[in-house]
Amino acid sequence: MQSTAPIGEWLSRLDRRVYAIAIGVVVGVIGGLVGLLIALIEPIFAAGVIFGGLAALYVLTNVHAALYAVIAIMALLPFGTFPFRIGFTPTLLDGALGAFILVYLLQWMTGRRGNIRVTPVHGLVLVYLGWLIIAFVLGLRHGMPTSTTARQFAETALTIGMVFILVDLLRQSQALRRLVLVIMLALGVQALISVTFWVLPEAATERTLVRLARIGYPDGGVIRYIEDDPLQPERAIGTWVDPNALGGFLAVAAALIAPQVFARRPVLRWRLLSWVVLGLVGLALLLTFSRASMLAFGIALLFIGMFRGYRGFLPLIALGIIGILILPQTQAYVVRFVEAFTGSDLATQMRIGEYTDSLRLIGRYPLTGVGFTGVPDLDIYTGAASLYLVMGNHIGVTGIVLFASTMIGVFVYGWRAWRVVGDNPELRSILLGYHAALLTALINGAADHYFFRLDFHASITLFWLVVALCLSTSRLALEMHAAAQDHPVVGAISWRAQSSVSNAASSTSSAK
Repeated sequence: MQSTAPIGEWLSRLDRRVYAIAIGVVVGVIGGLVGLLIALIEPIFAAGVIFGGLAALYVLTNVHAALYAVIAIMALLPFGTFPFRIGFTPTLLDGALGAFILVYLLQWMTGRRGNIRVTPVHGLVLVYLGWLIIAFVLGLRHGMPTSTTARQFAETALTIGMVFILVDLLRQSQALRRLVLVIMLALGVQALISVTFWVLPEAATERTLVRLARIGYPDGGVIRYIEDDPLQPERAIGTWVDPNALGGFLAVAAALIAPQVFARRPVLRWRLLSWVVLGLVGLALLLTFSRASMLAFGIALLFIGMFRGYRGFLPLIALGIIGILILPQTQAYVVRFVEAFTGSDLATQMRIGEYTDSLRLIGRYPLTGVGFTGVPDLDIYTGAASLYLVMGNHIGVTGIVLFASTMIGVFVYGWRAWRVVGDNPELRSILLGYHAALLTALINGAADHYFFRLDFHASITLFWLVVALCLSTSRLALEMHAAAQDHPVVGAISWRAQSSVSNAASSTSSAK
C-alpha cells in the first residue's frame, strides 16, 4: 500500500543523528526569526504577529473559524491595517473577509458544498446592491474615484454580498448558537476595554492607543470629550476611537444578546454570566455619551419586552429611567438629552444645519443622488449625521426606497418565522435577538451615519452581518417547521431532536 505521508515516511528513515541535527536547525532558524522580529518591533507586536500567523493558517482550513475571525477583528480592531501597501493599505478586516470568502469558495470548488440556500428577501438585497453600483457609476460624471474611495466601495459591495454567503453557510441551529457565543465574547471584551480605558488616567489611555499607530490607528489626539471640549466629561472610545461608532456597535450587539437573560433556554447556560456581559456593555454604552445609541437600545429593550417571556425587561427599563433621572452621577446625561430634544447644544445645532443642507442636495438630485466620487455644486456636500439622509445624498430617494423595502422584507420574513418557532426556546431567543439588533441599528441610523459611510467598514460589516443572521435564523425556523409538518412525529419530540432532524436534512442536501 502506497504511503499517504511520503515526507513523514522519509523522515522516519533518517539516521537519528541526522534527524536531531535537522530538528536543531529548524528550531534555530525559527528562534532566529522570532528574535529578529522582536528586535525590529516591540515584543507585544512580535507576539501578535506570531499568533496572528498561526491563527491565519487555521482560519484557512475552517470556514467557521474564518467567520469568527471576521467578528473578532470587527469588534476589537475595527480600524487596524496591515503594515504594508499593495497599491493601497489593506485593513485587517479586509484580510479576514478575504480569507472567509476564499475558504467558502474552495468548499464549492472541491464539492464539499452544494444546493445554495436563499430566502425571498435575497432578491431585494440583490436589487439594492445593484442600485448602489448604478449610483456609483452615475456619480463618476462628478469626479473620478480615488484609490481609497474605490477600495471602500468594493469593500461595501462585498460586505453586502456576504448576506448570500452567510445564509447559505449557517444551516444548523448549532452554528447560530456558537455565533451568538462568539459575539457575546467579543462584545464583552470590547466593553471591558472601553470601561478600562475610561477609568485609566487620560495619559495612560493615550499612550496605550497610540501604540496601535503601527497598524493604522491615530498617533495622537485620541481622547474624546463631549463636543470636543476638554472641560466636558470624557467619552468612552475603546479601540473604536470614535465614541458614536462605538456606541452604535455596543447598542446593536447588546440588543442581540439581551433576550438571553430571560430566555427559557439561554445560549450561555450560565445565565448570571449573560447578565454580567449585558451590564458591562450597558455601562460602556452609557460612558460613550452617545444619545442616539442609548435611545435606540432603550427602544429595542421595549420591543423585546413586548413578547411573552421577555416582559421582565419592562420593570428594569422603568427602574433604569428612574435611576438616570435621580442619580447625581447621571445628571450630565439627563442634561444632554434635554439639550438634544430642545436643540440647545452645539452638536444638535450642527446636525440641524447638516439636515437642512442634505435636504437641499436631495431636492436637486432626488432620484439618483450624486454618487460616491464627488459633488457637482460647490454649495453642497454629502456629509450628514443621519443614515437615511446620507443615503439620500449618495443614492437618492430611489435608494432609500429600495433599502426600506429590503428591511421591511427582513422583518416580514422574520415575523413568519416567529409564528412557528414557539416550540424551540433556544432558536426563539436567537431569532428575537437578531431582529432586535437590526431594529436598534435602524433607529440609531436616524441620528448617526456609520452604518452607511464608506470609511466605517466595521460598522457596515456589523449591519449586514445582522441582516444575514436575521435571514438565516428565520429560514432555519421555517425549515424546521416544514419538516415537522411533513413528519408529524417530529412535532411531538423535543427541540433538540427537532434540530437534529433539520441538521441531518441539511447534510443530506449538501451531499447530493
